[in-house]
Amino acid sequence: MGQSIQFIDIIFLGLVAGFLILRLRSVLGRRNGSETPPRDPYGLNRQQQDGESTTPAQAGTGGNVVDLSSRRPVAPQTPVIPEGPAAEGLTRITMADPSFDPDSFLGGARRAFEMILTAFAAGDRATLRPLLGDAVYRNFEAAITDRESRGEQLTTEIDAMRGLSFVAASLTGDVASVTVRFETDQISVLHDRDGAVIDGSQTETVRLTDDWTFSRTLSSGDPNWALVTTATPEA
Repeated sequence: MGQSIQFIDIIFLGLVAGFLILRLRSVLGRRNGSETPPRDPYGLNRQQQDGESTTPAQAGTGGNVVDLSSRRPVAPQTPVIPEGPAAEGLTRITMADPSFDPDSFLGGARRAFEMILTAFAAGDRATLRPLLGDAVYRNFEAAITDRESRGEQLTTEIDAMRGLSFVAASLTGDVASVTVRFETDQISVLHDRDGAVIDGSQTETVRLTDDWTFSRTLSSGDPNWALVTTATPEA
């Protein structure tokens, strides 16, 4: 009698197990190789594409590991020294400071030129102070103070940069100096305290040529160049 009950229990449990298996298969389904793969928005399981190579460090990881050991350090490019009167000085500066690049310097000089003109017109002493040498700052600050005492306002806009070139360069001890010529079309207008135009034009541009000399002590930890002289070249 006890054995018959145990046999019935085994059959009952088998039926329950079979029912659960059928239910699971109906809910989860089967993979037949034609289903759309799950989304992988971060590319962690990206498959290798035609033409791609897999390094040993990438094998088995879906190609999402960068093998740093396969990277080769890129040798810095030799700066191109432009021909002209500044060539010898630029070469000496480059040899003393390998980080100096004439082309990048011109780009920085252009940004400094625009920033300094804008700050001077606005009377922004805080912006001017770190960009200018002591003597130039004193001259600029005196002009700003004189303008403010009369209640005048100056607006300056660079309409076009017509020319940007090296004029001179030198290295004295560890002090480097580079002179850049800026040829620009500018709109500059001076207003009195009542807003009336007393100098310049709001519609006409003026062609100006300026030689600005920037200087830096190469042994200094400060990488910035300061404007130390301004001049108008003779015609």
